[in-house]
Amino acid sequence: MAVERIVVAGAGLAGVRTAEELRRAGYEGDIVLLDDEGHLPYDRPPLSKDVIRGEREDTTLRPREFFDEQRIDLRLGNAARSVDTEARTVTLTDGTELPYDELVIATGLRARRIPGLADLDGVHVLRSVDDSRALRAAITPGVRALVVGAGFIGCEVTASLRSLGVDVVLLEPQPTPLASVLGPEVGSLVARLHTDAGVDLRAGVGLAELRGDGRVTSAVLGDGSVIDVDLVVLGIGSVPVTEWLEGSGIELDNGVVCDDIGRTSAPHVWAVGDVASWQVPGGGRKRVEHWTNAGEQAIVLAKKMVTGESGAAGQVPYFWSDQYDIKIQGLGAVRADDKVHVVRDDGRKFLAYYEREGRLVGVVGGGMPAQVMKTRMKIAAGAPIEELLAAV
Repeated sequence: MAVERIVVAGAGLAGVRTAEELRRAGYEGDIVLLDDEGHLPYDRPPLSKDVIRGEREDTTLRPREFFDEQRIDLRLGNAARSVDTEARTVTLTDGTELPYDELVIATGLRARRIPGLADLDGVHVLRSVDDSRALRAAITPGVRALVVGAGFIGCEVTASLRSLGVDVVLLEPQPTPLASVLGPEVGSLVARLHTDAGVDLRAGVGLAELRGDGRVTSAVLGDGSVIDVDLVVLGIGSVPVTEWLEGSGIELDNGVVCDDIGRTSAPHVWAVGDVASWQVPGGGRKRVEHWTNAGEQAIVLAKKMVTGESGAAGQVPYFWSDQYDIKIQGLGAVRADDKVHVVRDDGRKFLAYYEREGRLVGVVGGGMPAQVMKTRMKIAAGAPIEELLAAV
C-alpha cells in the first residue's frame, strides 16, 4: 500500500530533521509535523548559554517559509495525545483524529522535577525556550542562585550565571560534576573550571528542602546546612515524553523501544531522537540524548521508510558542552565505569582517553578540539590503549 501520509509527533530537532530527510530521500506524500509549543521549531543547546546570557533571542531551526516550501504541514500547539495503532490514527490535543500510514514518535524529553518539593516562585527548570526566557528575566542584580544537579545542563547554566556575575551554589550528590556520565576523573577537571570561576561547589550533597512564603528564600541541604537563595534551577535530568503512548501496545522501557533503524514493536510506528531507545551494536538498547544523534537517526529512519535501504546511525557518537571559555567535547560511547587516562592537563585544558577491555572506546577533551576529533577513526577501530598511551 502506498504511503500517503506520514505523521511526525514532535517538532524538536529530531522531528524536524526527520521531515527534512523524508523529503531529501524523495518522499512526495503528506508530512504532518505536530508539536505542543506555539513556537516555530527551535534549537535547544543555546537555551542554557546564549539565551540565558541575553546574547541571542532567536534559535529557530527553520523559518515558516521553509515548511511551506517543503510542503510540511506544521501544526503548532496541537500535540499528539494518544494513538490507535490498529486504526492507525493519532488523536490530537484539540480532539482531532488524524489518520496516518506511518507514524514517527519524536516527542523528546521533559525536565525532571523533585517529588514533594515545595511549589514556590523562583524555582526553575530548563527545557523549553520559555523556561530559558523566564530564567533570564529572573536574573537581577544581587540575586543568589542555587543550581541543583551538575550534569551538562546544570554545569552550563552555572557557567552562564557566573558570566553574568551571579553568586552560585552548585549542588551535586555525586562526588564530582558529570561523575555519572564522564566518571569522577574527568568530573574533577570540570569541577576545577567551576571553582576557578568562583562557584561554591558542594559535591556529595543533595537537596533536602526549599523554604519560603510563596517565593523561595532558603534551601536546606542534605548535610543539614541552610543557605539563603533567591533563585533555584533544577538541573537533575529529563524523562522521555511517552505517557501519551501508554495503552497503545507500543513497547516502552525508559523511552520507546526500537530496533537499530528506529522501528518500534507496532507496525508502521517508528521513533527517533531523545525519546527513542535504539538497539546498539553489541546488543542492548540505549537512548542517546545528544544533538548529533538526532540527525543521524533521522537519516537512517527516513532512508528505510522511503527507499527500503538499511543503514546504521553514526558508529562514533559525538557530544559537546560549552562551559566558560572551554568547549568540552567527547567522542565515543563513554561510560562512568570506564578506565580513564588523563593524558594532558595544563591546569585548565585537558584530554582524557577512555579504556574498556584494553581498547580505546572514547575521548573527552576540554579546549582541545583537534586532539579530540583526530581520534575518531581510532575509536571506531577499537585501537589498543597501550599503543595510544605510548604515543602521548
